[in-house]
Amino acid sequence: MPSEHAPVGCSPSERWRHCTPSVRLEEKIPEKPSPFAEEGTKAHALAEKVMKAYLAGKPLKRKPKDVDGEMWEAVKFYEDICVEKINEARKASPDAEVHVEERLDVSPWVPEGFGTGDMVLVSDRSLEIIDFKYGKGVRVDAHDNSQMRLYALGLYNGYGMLYGAEKVCMTIVQPRISNVSSEEISIKELLKWGEYIKPLAQMAYDGTGERCAGAHCKFCRVAPTCRALADYEMEVVKESTKPDELTDIDIAEIIRRADSIKKWLTTIEEYALHAATVDGIAWPGLKVVEGRSVRKISDEAAAQTILSNAGYESESFLKPVTLKSITELEKLVGKKKFAELMADVLIKPPGKPTLVDESDKRPAIDLSTVKDSDFDDSLL
Repeated sequence: MPSEHAPVGCSPSERWRHCTPSVRLEEKIPEKPSPFAEEGTKAHALAEKVMKAYLAGKPLKRKPKDVDGEMWEAVKFYEDICVEKINEARKASPDAEVHVEERLDVSPWVPEGFGTGDMVLVSDRSLEIIDFKYGKGVRVDAHDNSQMRLYALGLYNGYGMLYGAEKVCMTIVQPRISNVSSEEISIKELLKWGEYIKPLAQMAYDGTGERCAGAHCKFCRVAPTCRALADYEMEVVKESTKPDELTDIDIAEIIRRADSIKKWLTTIEEYALHAATVDGIAWPGLKVVEGRSVRKISDEAAAQTILSNAGYESESFLKPVTLKSITELEKLVGKKKFAELMADVLIKPPGKPTLVDESDKRPAIDLSTVKDSDFDDSLL
Protein backbone atom coordinates (compact mmCIF):
# COMPACT_ATOMS: atom_id res chain seq x y z
CA MET A 1 0.00 0.00 0.00
CA PRO A 2 1.29 3.48 -0.85
CA SER A 3 2.25 5.40 2.27
CA GLU A 4 3.11 8.82 0.84
CA HIS A 5 0.66 11.68 1.08
CA ALA A 6 -0.19 14.50 -1.31
CA PRO A 7 0.20 18.07 0.03
CA VAL A 8 -3.54 18.58 -0.48
CA GLY A 9 -5.04 15.13 0.02
CA CYS A 10 -8.25 13.65 -1.36
CA SER A 11 -9.22 12.06 1.95
CA PRO A 12 -9.52 15.33 3.95
CA SER A 13 -11.05 17.20 0.98
CA GLU A 14 -14.45 17.50 2.67
CA ARG A 15 -12.69 19.66 5.25
CA TRP A 16 -10.46 21.75 3.01
CA ARG A 17 -13.16 22.49 0.48
CA HIS A 18 -15.04 24.24 3.31
CA CYS A 19 -12.02 25.52 5.26
CA THR A 20 -9.21 26.09 2.75
CA PRO A 21 -6.48 27.22 5.24
CA SER A 22 -6.83 24.02 7.30
CA VAL A 23 -4.34 22.04 5.18
CA ARG A 24 -1.36 24.29 5.86
CA LEU A 25 -2.44 24.90 9.45
CA GLU A 26 -2.45 21.15 10.13
CA GLU A 27 1.09 20.79 8.80
CA LYS A 28 2.34 22.58 11.91
CA ILE A 29 0.83 19.93 14.19
CA PRO A 30 2.29 16.38 14.32
CA GLU A 31 -0.18 13.60 13.59
CA LYS A 32 -0.63 11.30 16.58
CA PRO A 33 -0.68 7.53 16.05
CA SER A 34 -4.08 5.95 16.57
CA PRO A 35 -5.03 2.30 17.17
CA PHE A 36 -8.02 2.85 14.90
CA ALA A 37 -5.76 4.10 12.10
CA GLU A 38 -3.43 1.14 12.58
CA GLU A 39 -6.39 -1.24 12.48
CA GLY A 40 -7.64 0.42 9.28
CA THR A 41 -4.22 0.14 7.66
CA LYS A 42 -4.08 -3.57 8.49
CA ALA A 43 -7.60 -4.12 7.10
CA HIS A 44 -6.72 -2.29 3.86
CA ALA A 45 -3.57 -4.36 3.44
CA LEU A 46 -5.64 -7.53 3.86
CA ALA A 47 -8.26 -6.26 1.39
CA GLU A 48 -5.52 -5.56 -1.16
CA LYS A 49 -4.08 -9.05 -0.67
CA VAL A 50 -7.51 -10.71 -1.00
CA MET A 51 -8.44 -8.85 -4.20
CA LYS A 52 -5.07 -9.43 -5.86
CA ALA A 53 -5.35 -13.12 -5.04
CA TYR A 54 -8.83 -13.24 -6.57
CA LEU A 55 -7.68 -11.53 -9.78
CA ALA A 56 -4.76 -13.97 -9.98
CA GLY A 57 -7.23 -16.86 -9.89
CA LYS A 58 -6.14 -18.01 -6.44
CA PRO A 59 -8.76 -16.61 -4.03
CA LEU A 60 -7.90 -16.67 -0.32
CA LYS A 61 -10.36 -18.91 1.50
CA ARG A 62 -8.72 -19.24 4.90
CA LYS A 63 -8.37 -16.54 7.51
CA PRO A 64 -4.74 -15.58 8.21
CA LYS A 65 -3.66 -16.38 11.77
CA ASP A 66 -2.93 -12.76 12.65
CA VAL A 67 -6.41 -11.56 11.59
CA ASP A 68 -9.47 -11.70 13.86
CA GLY A 69 -12.86 -12.94 12.73
CA GLU A 70 -14.41 -9.49 12.48
CA MET A 71 -11.73 -8.15 10.13
CA TRP A 72 -11.77 -11.28 7.97
CA GLU A 73 -15.56 -11.14 7.67
CA ALA A 74 -15.45 -7.43 6.76
CA VAL A 75 -12.84 -7.96 4.04
CA LYS A 76 -14.76 -10.93 2.59
CA PHE A 77 -17.89 -8.75 2.51
CA TYR A 78 -15.88 -6.16 0.56
CA GLU A 79 -14.57 -8.89 -1.75
CA ASP A 80 -18.11 -10.05 -2.54
CA ILE A 81 -19.12 -6.53 -3.56
CA CYS A 82 -15.99 -6.13 -5.70
CA VAL A 83 -16.48 -9.48 -7.44
CA GLU A 84 -20.07 -8.54 -8.24
CA LYS A 85 -18.88 -5.23 -9.73
CA ILE A 86 -16.14 -6.98 -11.73
CA ASN A 87 -18.62 -9.45 -13.24
CA GLU A 88 -20.97 -6.63 -14.22
CA ALA A 89 -18.16 -4.65 -15.86
CA ARG A 90 -16.82 -7.64 -17.80
CA LYS A 91 -20.31 -8.50 -18.97
CA ALA A 92 -20.71 -4.99 -20.38
CA SER A 93 -17.17 -4.87 -21.76
CA PRO A 94 -15.08 -8.09 -22.08
CA ASP A 95 -11.86 -6.07 -22.12
CA ALA A 96 -12.74 -4.14 -18.95
CA GLU A 97 -9.70 -3.28 -16.86
CA VAL A 98 -9.54 -4.01 -13.14
CA HIS A 99 -6.88 -2.48 -10.89
CA VAL A 100 -6.26 -2.80 -7.15
CA GLU A 101 -4.60 0.03 -5.20
CA GLU A 102 -4.42 2.21 -8.31
CA ARG A 103 -2.61 5.54 -8.02
CA LEU A 104 -4.86 8.27 -9.40
CA ASP A 105 -3.41 11.57 -10.63
CA VAL A 106 -5.70 14.50 -9.79
CA SER A 107 -3.10 17.23 -10.40
CA PRO A 108 -5.17 18.93 -13.18
CA TRP A 109 -7.57 19.91 -10.39
CA VAL A 110 -5.48 19.73 -7.18
CA PRO A 111 -1.88 21.00 -7.20
CA GLU A 112 0.46 17.99 -6.86
CA GLY A 113 -2.63 15.97 -6.02
CA PHE A 114 -3.06 12.22 -6.19
CA GLY A 115 -4.99 9.49 -4.43
CA THR A 116 -5.27 5.72 -4.34
CA GLY A 117 -8.33 3.82 -5.53
CA ASP A 118 -8.83 0.62 -3.53
CA MET A 119 -10.32 -0.94 -6.65
CA VAL A 120 -11.10 0.68 -10.00
CA LEU A 121 -12.96 -0.67 -13.01
CA VAL A 122 -12.72 0.76 -16.50
CA SER A 123 -15.09 -0.37 -19.24
CA ASP A 124 -17.07 0.97 -22.17
CA ARG A 125 -20.05 1.17 -19.84
CA SER A 126 -18.55 3.31 -17.09
CA LEU A 127 -15.64 4.27 -14.92
CA GLU A 128 -16.06 2.86 -11.42
CA ILE A 129 -14.33 3.20 -8.08
CA ILE A 130 -14.89 1.06 -4.98
CA ASP A 131 -13.53 2.43 -1.71
CA PHE A 132 -13.13 0.22 1.37
CA LYS A 133 -13.83 1.86 4.74
CA TYR A 134 -13.08 -0.29 7.80
CA GLY A 135 -14.20 2.27 10.38
CA LYS A 136 -17.64 2.04 11.94
CA GLY A 137 -17.85 5.18 14.08
CA VAL A 138 -19.12 7.43 11.29
CA ARG A 139 -21.32 6.31 8.40
CA VAL A 140 -19.82 7.52 5.11
CA ASP A 141 -22.16 8.40 2.24
CA ALA A 142 -21.03 8.34 -1.38
CA HIS A 143 -23.43 11.11 -2.43
CA ASP A 144 -21.57 14.36 -3.13
CA ASN A 145 -18.52 12.82 -1.47
CA SER A 146 -15.56 15.00 -2.43
CA GLN A 147 -12.97 12.28 -1.83
CA MET A 148 -14.76 9.90 -4.17
CA ARG A 149 -15.31 12.57 -6.82
CA LEU A 150 -11.65 13.50 -6.77
CA TYR A 151 -10.79 9.83 -7.21
CA ALA A 152 -13.25 9.74 -10.12
CA LEU A 153 -11.51 12.74 -11.71
CA GLY A 154 -8.19 10.93 -11.32
CA LEU A 155 -9.65 7.83 -12.96
CA TYR A 156 -11.03 9.91 -15.83
CA ASN A 157 -7.65 11.62 -16.17
CA GLY A 158 -5.94 8.25 -16.56
CA TYR A 159 -8.45 6.28 -18.61
CA GLY A 160 -11.21 8.59 -19.82
CA MET A 161 -9.76 9.07 -23.29
CA LEU A 162 -9.23 5.35 -23.84
CA TYR A 163 -12.83 4.28 -23.27
CA GLY A 164 -16.18 5.65 -24.35
CA ALA A 165 -17.74 5.68 -20.91
CA GLU A 166 -20.19 8.51 -20.33
CA LYS A 167 -20.68 8.05 -16.59
CA VAL A 168 -18.79 7.31 -13.43
CA CYS A 169 -19.96 5.21 -10.48
CA MET A 170 -18.51 5.62 -7.00
CA THR A 171 -19.19 3.06 -4.27
CA ILE A 172 -18.23 3.08 -0.60
CA VAL A 173 -18.19 -0.28 1.18
CA GLN A 174 -18.29 -0.03 4.98
CA PRO A 175 -18.80 -3.67 6.06
CA ARG A 176 -18.85 -3.32 9.85
CA ILE A 177 -22.08 -1.32 9.69
CA SER A 178 -23.38 -3.03 6.51
CA ASN A 179 -23.17 0.23 4.57
CA VAL A 180 -22.88 0.06 0.78
CA SER A 181 -23.40 3.54 -0.64
CA SER A 182 -23.15 4.52 -4.32
CA GLU A 183 -23.39 7.60 -6.48
CA GLU A 184 -23.53 7.64 -10.26
CA ILE A 185 -23.02 10.83 -12.27
CA SER A 186 -22.22 11.70 -15.87
CA ILE A 187 -18.70 12.53 -16.96
CA LYS A 188 -20.00 15.97 -17.95
CA GLU A 189 -21.32 16.56 -14.42
CA LEU A 190 -18.08 15.25 -12.90
CA LEU A 191 -15.95 17.64 -14.94
CA LYS A 192 -18.24 20.53 -14.00
CA TRP A 193 -17.71 19.61 -10.33
CA GLY A 194 -13.97 19.53 -11.03
CA GLU A 195 -14.09 23.17 -12.09
CA TYR A 196 -15.87 23.98 -8.81
CA ILE A 197 -13.24 22.25 -6.65
CA LYS A 198 -10.19 23.49 -8.60
CA PRO A 199 -9.95 27.04 -7.15
CA LEU A 200 -10.67 25.71 -3.63
CA ALA A 201 -7.83 23.20 -4.01
CA GLN A 202 -5.49 25.98 -5.13
CA MET A 203 -6.43 28.06 -2.07
CA ALA A 204 -5.86 25.03 0.16
CA TYR A 205 -2.44 24.50 -1.44
CA ASP A 206 -1.57 28.17 -0.94
CA GLY A 207 -2.95 28.22 2.61
CA THR A 208 -5.27 31.13 1.84
CA GLY A 209 -8.92 31.83 2.60
CA GLU A 210 -10.95 32.23 5.77
CA ARG A 211 -11.39 29.61 8.46
CA CYS A 212 -14.86 28.09 8.33
CA ALA A 213 -16.09 25.76 11.08
CA GLY A 214 -18.72 23.05 10.85
CA ALA A 215 -19.26 19.30 10.90
CA HIS A 216 -16.17 18.91 8.69
CA CYS A 217 -13.93 19.88 11.67
CA LYS A 218 -14.42 16.48 13.35
CA PHE A 219 -10.88 15.16 12.77
CA CYS A 220 -8.98 18.42 12.27
CA ARG A 221 -5.76 18.64 14.29
CA VAL A 222 -6.19 22.41 14.65
CA ALA A 223 -9.55 21.97 16.44
CA PRO A 224 -8.34 22.53 20.05
CA THR A 225 -7.07 26.05 19.36
CA CYS A 226 -9.33 27.15 16.48
CA ARG A 227 -11.30 30.31 17.32
CA ALA A 228 -13.68 29.73 14.39
CA LEU A 229 -14.64 26.33 15.78
CA ALA A 230 -15.07 27.71 19.30
CA ASP A 231 -17.39 30.42 17.98
CA TYR A 232 -19.30 27.82 15.96
CA GLU A 233 -19.85 25.52 18.92
CA MET A 234 -20.82 28.30 21.32
CA GLU A 235 -23.03 30.31 18.97
CA VAL A 236 -25.90 27.93 19.67
CA VAL A 237 -26.63 29.74 22.96
CA LYS A 238 -25.31 33.22 22.23
CA GLU A 239 -28.46 34.65 20.73
CA SER A 240 -31.95 34.16 22.10
CA THR A 241 -35.30 35.89 22.03
CA LYS A 242 -35.33 35.55 25.83
CA PRO A 243 -32.10 36.94 27.32
CA ASP A 244 -32.65 35.42 30.78
CA GLU A 245 -33.67 31.88 29.87
CA LEU A 246 -33.38 29.31 27.12
CA THR A 247 -36.30 28.94 24.73
CA ASP A 248 -37.62 25.61 23.44
CA ILE A 249 -35.80 26.31 20.18
CA ASP A 250 -32.53 26.97 22.07
CA ILE A 251 -32.80 23.69 23.97
CA ALA A 252 -33.65 21.73 20.84
CA GLU A 253 -30.69 23.22 18.98
CA ILE A 254 -28.32 22.44 21.86
CA ILE A 255 -29.43 18.80 21.87
CA ARG A 256 -29.01 18.56 18.10
CA ARG A 257 -25.46 19.82 18.47
CA ALA A 258 -24.68 17.99 21.72
CA ASP A 259 -22.39 15.34 20.22
CA SER A 260 -20.38 17.95 18.36
CA ILE A 261 -20.09 20.19 21.43
CA LYS A 262 -19.05 17.28 23.68
CA LYS A 263 -16.36 16.19 21.22
CA TRP A 264 -15.06 19.76 20.97
CA LEU A 265 -14.84 20.05 24.78
CA THR A 266 -13.10 16.67 25.05
CA THR A 267 -10.62 17.69 22.36
CA ILE A 268 -9.73 20.88 24.26
CA GLU A 269 -9.41 19.02 27.59
CA GLU A 270 -7.09 16.41 26.05
CA TYR A 271 -5.02 19.11 24.35
CA ALA A 272 -4.68 21.16 27.55
CA LEU A 273 -3.74 18.14 29.68
CA HIS A 274 -1.09 17.01 27.19
CA ALA A 275 0.33 20.55 26.99
CA ALA A 276 0.49 20.77 30.79
CA THR A 277 2.01 17.34 31.47
CA VAL A 278 4.30 17.04 28.45
CA ASP A 279 5.12 20.62 27.42
CA GLY A 280 4.99 22.13 30.91
CA ILE A 281 2.42 24.79 30.07
CA ALA A 282 0.87 26.42 33.16
CA TRP A 283 -2.73 27.21 32.35
CA PRO A 284 -4.10 30.27 34.24
CA GLY A 285 -6.33 29.16 37.11
CA LEU A 286 -5.69 25.44 36.50
CA LYS A 287 -3.41 22.82 38.01
CA VAL A 288 -2.60 19.17 37.40
CA VAL A 289 -3.64 16.78 40.17
CA GLU A 290 -3.83 13.05 40.62
CA GLY A 291 -7.16 11.70 39.40
CA ARG A 292 -9.35 9.08 41.00
CA SER A 293 -7.77 5.67 41.27
CA VAL A 294 -9.27 2.20 41.62
CA ARG A 295 -7.68 -0.36 43.93
CA LYS A 296 -6.27 -3.43 42.20
CA ILE A 297 -4.89 -6.78 43.33
CA SER A 298 -1.39 -7.08 41.90
CA ASP A 299 -1.14 -10.88 42.21
CA GLU A 300 -4.42 -12.80 41.98
CA ALA A 301 -2.81 -16.21 42.58
CA ALA A 302 -1.20 -14.95 45.78
CA ALA A 303 -4.50 -13.39 46.88
CA GLN A 304 -6.30 -16.72 46.40
CA THR A 305 -3.67 -18.52 48.49
CA ILE A 306 -3.96 -15.95 51.27
CA LEU A 307 -7.76 -16.28 51.40
CA SER A 308 -7.58 -20.09 51.31
CA ASN A 309 -5.03 -20.15 54.12
CA ALA A 310 -7.32 -17.87 56.10
CA GLY A 311 -10.00 -20.54 55.98
CA TYR A 312 -12.26 -19.23 53.18
CA GLU A 313 -13.71 -21.68 50.65
CA SER A 314 -12.81 -20.91 47.01
CA GLU A 315 -16.51 -20.72 46.08
CA SER A 316 -16.86 -17.69 48.33
CA PHE A 317 -14.22 -15.55 46.65
CA LEU A 318 -13.95 -16.82 43.04
CA LYS A 319 -16.36 -15.74 40.31
CA PRO A 320 -17.79 -18.34 37.94
CA VAL A 321 -16.44 -18.31 34.38
CA THR A 322 -18.18 -15.56 32.40
CA LEU A 323 -18.50 -14.77 28.69
CA LYS A 324 -16.64 -11.90 27.14
CA SER A 325 -18.70 -8.92 25.96
CA ILE A 326 -20.74 -9.14 22.75
CA THR A 327 -18.36 -6.68 21.07
CA GLU A 328 -15.35 -8.85 21.96
CA LEU A 329 -17.11 -12.03 20.80
CA GLU A 330 -18.09 -10.42 17.48
CA LYS A 331 -14.48 -9.41 16.99
CA LEU A 332 -13.42 -12.99 17.71
CA VAL A 333 -15.74 -14.83 15.30
CA GLY A 334 -17.13 -12.09 13.05
CA LYS A 335 -20.43 -10.22 13.30
CA LYS A 336 -22.34 -12.37 10.79
CA LYS A 337 -21.17 -15.71 12.17
CA PHE A 338 -21.82 -14.57 15.73
CA ALA A 339 -25.40 -13.64 14.84
CA GLU A 340 -25.91 -17.08 13.27
CA LEU A 341 -24.42 -18.98 16.22
CA MET A 342 -26.27 -16.95 18.86
CA ALA A 343 -29.62 -16.73 17.04
CA ASP A 344 -31.49 -18.61 19.78
CA VAL A 345 -29.92 -16.87 22.78
CA LEU A 346 -29.25 -13.32 21.61
CA ILE A 347 -31.88 -10.74 22.60
CA LYS A 348 -32.11 -7.02 21.95
CA PRO A 349 -34.31 -5.21 24.46
CA PRO A 350 -35.74 -1.82 23.48
CA GLY A 351 -33.39 1.11 23.99
CA LYS A 352 -34.11 3.96 26.36
CA PRO A 353 -35.86 6.96 24.76
CA THR A 354 -33.43 9.54 23.42
CA LEU A 355 -33.84 12.86 21.61
CA VAL A 356 -32.19 13.04 18.17
CA ASP A 357 -32.31 15.26 15.12
CA GLU A 358 -35.41 14.73 13.00
CA SER A 359 -33.21 13.65 10.08
CA ASP A 360 -32.31 10.46 12.03
CA LYS A 361 -33.53 7.40 10.12
CA ARG A 362 -34.97 5.66 13.18
CA PRO A 363 -38.77 5.90 13.48
CA ALA A 364 -40.22 7.99 16.31
CA ILE A 365 -41.62 5.88 19.15
CA ASP A 366 -45.20 6.07 20.43
CA LEU A 367 -44.68 7.85 23.75
CA SER A 368 -48.11 6.81 25.02
CA THR A 369 -46.88 3.21 25.26
CA VAL A 370 -43.60 3.97 27.03
CA LYS A 371 -43.07 2.64 30.56
CA ASP A 372 -39.92 2.91 32.64
CA SER A 373 -39.96 -0.87 33.12
CA ASP A 374 -39.70 -1.38 29.36
CA PHE A 375 -36.13 -0.13 29.35
CA ASP A 376 -33.90 -2.30 31.49
CA ASP A 377 -30.32 -1.01 31.58
CA SER A 378 -29.08 -4.27 33.08
CA LEU A 379 -29.71 -6.03 29.78
CA LEU A 380 -27.88 -3.47 27.62
